[in-house]
Amino acid sequence: MLDVAIRKPTGEVAVDLGRRGAPPLPVDPALSAILPHGLRRGSTVAVSGSVSLLLALLGTASADGAWCALVGFPHISAEAAGEYGIELSRLAVVPALGQHQQNWTTAVGALVDAVDIVAARPPARLAPGEIRRLAARARTRDAVLIPFLPRHGAGHGTAPDWPNADVRLSAAPGPWTGIGSGHGRLRARRVEVTATGRGQAARPRSAELWLPTAAGGVASAEPLAPVIPLVS
Repeated sequence: MLDVAIRKPTGEVAVDLGRRGAPPLPVDPALSAILPHGLRRGSTVAVSGSVSLLLALLGTASADGAWCALVGFPHISAEAAGEYGIELSRLAVVPALGQHQQNWTTAVGALVDAVDIVAARPPARLAPGEIRRLAARARTRDAVLIPFLPRHGAGHGTAPDWPNADVRLSAAPGPWTGIGSGHGRLRARRVEVTATGRGQAARPRSAELWLPTAAGGVASAEPLAPVIPLVS
């Protein structure tokens, strides 16, 4: 891949144009219905509704050699990340940074310069200028920036938003399987994931997924048959 830069006579980089022509990062085949072109480098992909969806988004690219980072997530275990195929030796984890906007933007900006995918949970209040700067930085560095946003109406009050994201992925709540009559354990969850966005992603797409499957990870689910009312 070509690394293009404009340099001063001293050899110091004046303008870094980043890599051009870098192929998209791959996603799991189950996600290809909503992301047919994978994760485009330099893009911002906002995810809401499911941490499992976020981990599934990283898994295949990580297994394929991409370096990833998680910023500001308080309760993601190594076991959970591993179930989705994330290679732990190429995963940087920055713990929750509270609501200090400057600390968060500094950490995310530094990681965008260094790794392929940065998934981060934004503070409740983030200045629009900081959002634009981080998106521009991701474009310059050919990184993929994935802000994780609480589901609207989930009782988060001043929940953050991420204007002008290239792609938005949203997981609707779905039923769990595995619980019988007073016994059993939660094993798999069926969810519907919708993708909207700009440019190539302007046409809405949706897919029904097992997220997670009974064995962990993600898999396609056949759409549920419509319920036909009985005629008496």
